[in-house]
Amino acid sequence: METLEFQAEARQLLQLMVHSIYSNKDIFLRELISNASDALDKLRLAVLQDGLEADTSDLHIEIESDAEARTLTVRDNGIGMTHDEVVALIGTIAKSGTAELLAKLKEATETKDAALIGQFGVGFYSTFMVADKVTLTTRKAGTDGHGTRWESAGEGTYTIDDAPDAPVGTSVTVHLRPKDEEDALFDYTDEWKIKEIVKRYSDFISFPIRMGSGDEAATLNSMKALWARPRSEVSDEEYHQFYRHISHDWTDPLEIINMRAEGTFEYEALLFLPARAPHDLFQRDARRGLQLYVKRVFIMDDSRELIPDYLRFVKGVVDAADLSLNISREILQQDRHIQMIRRRLVKKVLSTIKDLLNNHPEKYATFWREFGRAVKEGLLNDPDNQKAILDVATFASTAGDEPTTLAAYLERVKEGQEEIYYLTGESRSQVENSPHMEAFQAQGYEVLILTDPVDEVWVEAVPDYDGKKLQSIARGSVDLPSEKEKPEPEGDFGPLLTFLGEKLEEQVKEVRLSHRLTTSAACLVSDANDITPTLEKMYRAMGQEGPRVKRILELNPDHPLVSGLREAHERQADDPALPDTAELLYGTALLAEGGDLEDPARFAKLLADRLARTV
Repeated sequence: METLEFQAEARQLLQLMVHSIYSNKDIFLRELISNASDALDKLRLAVLQDGLEADTSDLHIEIESDAEARTLTVRDNGIGMTHDEVVALIGTIAKSGTAELLAKLKEATETKDAALIGQFGVGFYSTFMVADKVTLTTRKAGTDGHGTRWESAGEGTYTIDDAPDAPVGTSVTVHLRPKDEEDALFDYTDEWKIKEIVKRYSDFISFPIRMGSGDEAATLNSMKALWARPRSEVSDEEYHQFYRHISHDWTDPLEIINMRAEGTFEYEALLFLPARAPHDLFQRDARRGLQLYVKRVFIMDDSRELIPDYLRFVKGVVDAADLSLNISREILQQDRHIQMIRRRLVKKVLSTIKDLLNNHPEKYATFWREFGRAVKEGLLNDPDNQKAILDVATFASTAGDEPTTLAAYLERVKEGQEEIYYLTGESRSQVENSPHMEAFQAQGYEVLILTDPVDEVWVEAVPDYDGKKLQSIARGSVDLPSEKEKPEPEGDFGPLLTFLGEKLEEQVKEVRLSHRLTTSAACLVSDANDITPTLEKMYRAMGQEGPRVKRILELNPDHPLVSGLREAHERQADDPALPDTAELLYGTALLAEGGDLEDPARFAKLLADRLARTV
């Protein structure tokens, strides 16, 4: 017998479980049944795909309770585990993100707690919410030799030993805490309670869950494939429970999508739009994809081939009729039927989002708040559906507090306006207060406010919408229709522009007069074909260093500072204070748009010196 220590993160997690930060302890049984179901799926798949010799004629899950001994056992005759797999899967937390997991768990409240177990796949560890001790006995199918017995009281160590008589499969025995303890809400050896939990959480498991022995054994679950049943015969609660099982999300789904294709190629699909984004939505190693079945036989979890990455939050099942049971991930990538299913699923999901937009605004608002940023990624990598994505997207706008669609924006454009104006930034307040906005606000032109990081990129990939070009008001020269009547500025600004261009040649590529400013003295704009500073910063964060892009400094000729600077330059072009003024002018323009000064200390000193001379 060996006595081993849990991994450091596992010890912390066990302590959280033991001290019962969760109010809904029923989840431990749901997780054990789900693990058993996975083990049965894996055995059946190994027999079908790998030719493993094993008896699959009666795959099932058994639940056995002993009220006197206060034990509850969940047993399956599935794939089982080797000694090394037990250590890897049970003795440690193999998945990444454990630091975030522990932080989230420690912050859990009763309104969130149940969700966190499933959300982070804690699974087996949840048994320690109700157990003084947990014993696991297992034997790998298709292997010779002994099984393995694992045991722990959840106090930082576990023992592991050979189990010579262990049958193929896995058995988990939970030694329950005394039922008179304050945190033991239910007696989990009571048959009624076990049946209630199975019905609530595991009724759709495709293997029989039995309780009792011999001919008296009762099957507790219906084993009905929800996706194969007509929508009218399935209650919302059944759908919600199925969603919780496949997603490990405690929140009810926002929308349910049923699909059935018949004819030359048949398949059924049951998809769900979640009501909230998972914590790992933007992590590369996150679980994503749909479950794939062939003729009710489980083939694989997290099949990314069935759904594009920008719809990675969609959960559900696809059951195909004409695929080979031996299909692999490599074959999936090439299979034309899979590609056809994928195209149809995408169109169905996007049409469902459009229906929410048009007919269920509250649901749509929730969906777009949680997943809009991910959906917009499709504008970059799914050109076939670019128009459909733009149709369901909404954006903040200067027209009001409510987001707008592009179609609604076009209904409000002013006469003569040939472009859809937008401005990107880190926040709405930063964008609204940008100097670039001044002329547009003064003349009543609506501007889209784009604040998601992906907005910096997709606007480059979308040439237009319904014939109207998307135009950044911070790039190139923007000529508003009414500006054609704007009088020329008084005085000759040519010498000043040349002077500033020479003094700021390290910072800017050009200095020119502006048509977009009404109250600010200056602003910085990107050339029409240059990348934006934010995009440049994003590339550098990804390790893609490139030459620094200089921008254009635009001056407001009607601003007292600029006109005064012109007069001072006319009086004494070699005034030693003028270069410092030029540097201050550039720095204030950079700060006004939320940029970062290259030398903040120098800027602060110049400003302090200039202020001191005015006191």
